[in-house]
Amino acid sequence: MKFRHLKYADRVAMETLLNRGCSKAEVARYLHVSRATITREYKKGLYMHTNSDLTENVKYSADLAQQNTDYAQTSKGRPLKIGNDIKFAEYIEDKIVNDGYSPAAALAMAALDDMRTHISVNTLYRYIDKGIFLLLTNKKLPVKGQRKKHKNRVRVQKRMSAGESIEYRPQEIDDRNTFGHWEMDTVKGQRGKSKSCLLVLTERLTRREIVRKIPDQGAKSVVAELDKIEHRIGAMFPKLFKTITVDNGVEFSDYQGMKRSLLHEGDRTKIYYCHAYSSYERGSNENANKLIRRHIPKGHDIDKYDDTYVKHIQDWINAYPRRILGWRCSEEFFRDEITTAVW
Repeated sequence: MKFRHLKYADRVAMETLLNRGCSKAEVARYLHVSRATITREYKKGLYMHTNSDLTENVKYSADLAQQNTDYAQTSKGRPLKIGNDIKFAEYIEDKIVNDGYSPAAALAMAALDDMRTHISVNTLYRYIDKGIFLLLTNKKLPVKGQRKKHKNRVRVQKRMSAGESIEYRPQEIDDRNTFGHWEMDTVKGQRGKSKSCLLVLTERLTRREIVRKIPDQGAKSVVAELDKIEHRIGAMFPKLFKTITVDNGVEFSDYQGMKRSLLHEGDRTKIYYCHAYSSYERGSNENANKLIRRHIPKGHDIDKYDDTYVKHIQDWINAYPRRILGWRCSEEFFRDEITTAVW
């Protein structure tokens, strides 16, 4: 439906129809505008009407709505870059509110889909702050102003790493120039309640995710899940999982169990351990965990989420457009690497 600004005559007709008991949808059809336009217009002219029996009810006034519109016109500043492109506004709203995209990712997808309107990320954030959109508010954004203030604390490693330190990991892995090197972490649920947790593996080059629900946070459960993955992939496992970098949590304490192969003699992968309290050494993991938290917020009981939902989270992350990948998704990048790699 084509967008147009309402005139005073439209507002008078709207007031008359509403007083007759018509719904907003019926008013929209009569005036040949979208229901969203009528909803926004309705808010401009609301007032408390006193009836003859001294009861009160909320009504719409065409005169009040026109006054508010005229006043807004005097201080509106520069015209919106979105202009009258309702299709673009609804597209951005849908990507952020329904698909869980960040504003930057939503704009990137709009450009890929050849939307005729183009705005910067900062402009979009400003429009959201001003309440330009009908459904999109700051509360709908994945992350905004949630940075924590950390006190300066001296961290002491309580135990030595179970295996080889990240200091001995080859430089080519650090540079993210080669495929098949992973980071592994766990995402825990509500403390004292959730027994299960999520095992998360992130391929460093493509950012491809593997997310699995495991029954508890023990080292045996981690090894058992790696065994399942190796059994499913077979002889390709050592080529797809050349190395795995983990932290010093107790769930990763079975160094020999994680690296030994279930299918053949010898090791299936190399395991490296980060320095204590250095989560930045698994930066891809940390970013992936933030995406998972959009679906399972911190403090929620992971026991309540089944394997189907966990797979939905995994597939959503792998289909999410990434700025660092030139707005490609990790699934596409991962498949390209598998296709082009020389085994």
